[in-house]
Amino acid sequence: MKKSGGLGFGFGLRLRARRSSMLAGGAGGAGLLHGRQRALLSAAAAAGLLLLFALGAQLTDSGQLTSRLELRNLAPSLSHPFGTDWLGRDMLARTLKGLALSLKVGLAAGSISVVIAALLGLIAATMGRTADRIVTWLIDLFLSVPHLVTLILIAFVLGGGAKGVIVGVALTHWPSLSRLIRTEVLQLRSAEFVQISKHLGRSRWWIASRHILPHLVPQLLVGLVLIIPHAILHEAAVTFVGMGLSPHEPAIGIILSESMRYLSTGMWWLALFPGLCLLLVVRCFDRLGDHLRLLVDPKRAHE
Repeated sequence: MKKSGGLGFGFGLRLRARRSSMLAGGAGGAGLLHGRQRALLSAAAAAGLLLLFALGAQLTDSGQLTSRLELRNLAPSLSHPFGTDWLGRDMLARTLKGLALSLKVGLAAGSISVVIAALLGLIAATMGRTADRIVTWLIDLFLSVPHLVTLILIAFVLGGGAKGVIVGVALTHWPSLSRLIRTEVLQLRSAEFVQISKHLGRSRWWIASRHILPHLVPQLLVGLVLIIPHAILHEAAVTFVGMGLSPHEPAIGIILSESMRYLSTGMWWLALFPGLCLLLVVRCFDRLGDHLRLLVDPKRAHE
């Protein structure tokens, strides 16, 4: 009887331990779900704020960008939250239009840069050693020169303007992403489904377009989101030094460049609010990219 009682007591302990482990596992799953939900909500908030900036630029009346000398040099108020400049133009309207222009330039340049990175990464990983050496040499060449210097040279050669800035940013921001794509493709080449396609006589281009490229879409999407803030900052920097967009356009770089002449007179709002909005947009893209990387990468899903 004592033996059977000991067995029953031991079985009860094991059952209780198993139940405790299941409860702990459930709590861990709930914590993981909460973490992913928090990342999703944060990404949605960042995307919503960016959409709010874009919508505000579309709803802004173009008449607020015209000169009204009777309203010049007004400090921030309820009627003009960002104040007015030396020509009476509303700084909130100019800031929103400048951010919309920066978003367009960043999106166009980032998209071109992602396409270049994807093509060169696929070529380096699938077209043999010679192609790999050439692409690797190009990546090292572009990474050895600072982005801003190369961008200014390309923009100067193309005559400045939106075309020069977009081409310059697109040709200077692909190397890091291309190296990442090359590494990812080299890992995918050893996968079983790729080896089966090779044995079936499929061409390299068929394997790249049907098997490898679909696996690269999440990385390309995250890469695009993370390239855009760099493109926006570099566009603003090039425009600030006079090598970028036209002075007649309400670009953030132009607004900050023009405001430098009036800061000593006490008109602090000319540079403060546009600069803060630019940093806020860049930070939103950065947060959005980080959370997208967490959500689409299965290796980081438990972080």
